[in-house]
Amino acid sequence: MSPINFTHLICDVSGFQAVPLYLSEMAPAKYRGAFNNGFQLSVGIGALAANLINYGTEKIDGGFGWRISLAMAAVPASALTLGALFLPETPNSLIQLNSNHEKAKKMLQKIRRTENVEMELDDLIKASENSKTAKNPYGKIAGRNYRPQFVMSIAIPFFQQVTGINVIAFYAPILFRTIGFGESASLLSAVMTGVVGIATTFASMVIVDRFGRRFLLIIGGIVMFASQMIVGSVMAAELGDRGGGLSRGYADLVLVLIGVYVAGFGVSWGPLGWLIPSEIFPMEIRSAGQSISVAVNFLFTFLVGQTFLTMLCRLKSGIFFFFGGWVAVMTVFVYLLLPETKNIPIEQMEMVWREHWFWKKFVGVNKDDN
Repeated sequence: MSPINFTHLICDVSGFQAVPLYLSEMAPAKYRGAFNNGFQLSVGIGALAANLINYGTEKIDGGFGWRISLAMAAVPASALTLGALFLPETPNSLIQLNSNHEKAKKMLQKIRRTENVEMELDDLIKASENSKTAKNPYGKIAGRNYRPQFVMSIAIPFFQQVTGINVIAFYAPILFRTIGFGESASLLSAVMTGVVGIATTFASMVIVDRFGRRFLLIIGGIVMFASQMIVGSVMAAELGDRGGGLSRGYADLVLVLIGVYVAGFGVSWGPLGWLIPSEIFPMEIRSAGQSISVAVNFLFTFLVGQTFLTMLCRLKSGIFFFFGGWVAVMTVFVYLLLPETKNIPIEQMEMVWREHWFWKKFVGVNKDDN
């Protein structure tokens, strides 16, 4: 097992559910996107570090390289465990778990750096009171009034995985060897795509609260779709059904286009696939919604990872058209069905569904009916 897979496992178990939600609850609304996207940036840095370790240990003789590679995964695991001991509770948690309004107020004043937090505190208290009426949040989220949040809790993580990004993350060395790079060169190419992903995720942190979630998802979708279609066309034209590899010129072109694809993902579905689910659920269904979102993400991470090699052998260049088709579907989905959520406090998020042309027919019903 490579460090990248082991690091993914550690992060999945301990952080993928709690961290995005924690960041969204702690961050002020106007900077929530930037703070939350830092999660994906950190994951990208960890994946890059894993690829660098793989690249270095691959050259070690005697079969000890993989042992060093695996042991190094203990470093981020230890950092996560120790760091969690020093994290304060969010104001939402202080109110919901202990009804400690004064402590929640002090925490709000500290993280907002202002004494005037009464309006936000009142919103949190009201949301907490509403959440106490939800005895079964999983049953509640399935109700008609929460239909948009329920759909998004499934659709967003599903779409994030069928972009095909985990094909690059898990199997980049195999993929690059398939198109003609040697073993060391393929590992180095995976490192290069990791650098691109980190740079574009950082760019997303800078602009997400200015341009909004929808804009980045649509632009990223267009970039990913175009690059996958071109890569698939080049590989189909040059390789067809025969084996072997591409010429150096075409292999370099494919590497650049995969870098473009990773850039499109890094600025859009990479960070926003975690940001959006963490900010759309009201408190009464937040635990259920986030749990469903993470579970769907894990499920399709597993399915895509387990089926990729079979699909690559059978579809060959068609695998890029397969994932490109899903990118087209998700881009249309965002354009039609995902409202903009930037700069809106989490506890006031319901209004974006009430004003949406399609979802308003669901959220307008009486909550008591759910």
